[in-house]
Amino acid sequence: MNQNDDDTDWMIEDEGQPANQTRTDAANAAPAPPPWRVLIVDDDVDVHVVTKFSLSNACFQGRRLSFLHAYSGEEALNVLRNTPDIALVLLDVIMETSDAGLQVARQIRDSLHNKLVRIVLRTGQPGQALEHSIILDYDINDFWCKTDLTTRKLFTTVISSLRAYAGLEDAHQHTLAIQAELDQARKLLAAVDQHAVMMTLDAHGRISSVNDKACTVFQFSREELMGADPHLLHTQPYPQDQLADALQALKEGEAWTDVISTWRKDGQEVRLRITVTGDNGGAIIVGSVLQALKKPL
Repeated sequence: MNQNDDDTDWMIEDEGQPANQTRTDAANAAPAPPPWRVLIVDDDVDVHVVTKFSLSNACFQGRRLSFLHAYSGEEALNVLRNTPDIALVLLDVIMETSDAGLQVARQIRDSLHNKLVRIVLRTGQPGQALEHSIILDYDINDFWCKTDLTTRKLFTTVISSLRAYAGLEDAHQHTLAIQAELDQARKLLAAVDQHAVMMTLDAHGRISSVNDKACTVFQFSREELMGADPHLLHTQPYPQDQLADALQALKEGEAWTDVISTWRKDGQEVRLRITVTGDNGGAIIVGSVLQALKKPL
């Protein structure tokens, strides 16, 4: 048996309010925020009824509670698979087997990989040693003996669990947004990496990283370039006007762009349009090849 309940049957319209006024108010009202989904898992129907009744008026962050019901561990896992936004599971320990609830708790974390939903275990036979073992061995968030869980304690437990879930959900969404931005940045970097020569200089002016394109263009291996002085690619003297402009731009925290001449390992000149930006005392250099001019060795 599996039943979803949006818990709206307790709501009754005020008798004195005209029907047309009700329709007008409903049309002008802002959409109600989605409810918190709470899954009650217990093989005792009375526990479902009492739990729902005790929490029927609960509200957190302007959102009411919507109850889902499962009467076995297998049903609970099916509901969780099909309803990913469940915030809280009130989970009986002893159902079809003596440890059915514990197995559900473990599968929620290990098989469904759901780290966000809050799990509150409830049992009629906790046993002090068993209780300690459960807290240590299972990723649950609270553990109660049903006889100790008064209406007030149940309300407190549910609200604290929802508060924790809300914080975790916000953090999860923020993480997903950052991950999406990082993925996009990686794609852009990969595209640039195929086209442009890229290298970084450390605070001492030595090459600290190069991409494959730079190695190909200059015909040096990465090992030859790493730690080398950039003079390896651009013999002195540097054009003084370019050098002064570049140093001044970096000093002012600005990017510098111009066309420069460099030399490959075989002595051939390579013209690059580069952009240089400062980086913690060093520099990031990105360049595109304009042309290669044959120079005598």
